Amino acid sequence: MSLDTSLVNGNKELIIYMAERFDFDKVQEFRDAYLSASDDVKTIVVDLSSTEYMDSSALGMLLNMQKTMVDKVSTFKITNCRPQVAKILKISRFDKKFEMS
Repeated sequence: MSLDTSLVNGNKELIIYMAERFDFDKVQEFRDAYLSASDDVKTIVVDLSSTEYMDSSALGMLLNMQKTMVDKVSTFKITNCRPQVAKILKISRFDKKFEMS
């Protein structure tokens, strides 16, 4: 499965649904997903419900997304993490940079 996107809440929220693996192979596809967001988007949600594996490049992609979009988007969320992925994010202190649920 590749990543997928959807717009909700009157096109103000972009949800990026990540695949089973969130790694270097997803760099361009992930970047294209958030860069294609319209000016109406104020929240980006990265849904990790299908993600079983992520590496350090995934952490870098999340930080690059936030750095690139901070002037356009007000809220960044990471949702539906499996326990092993949530542990990686918490150890890396991503719970301090992103809303997590």
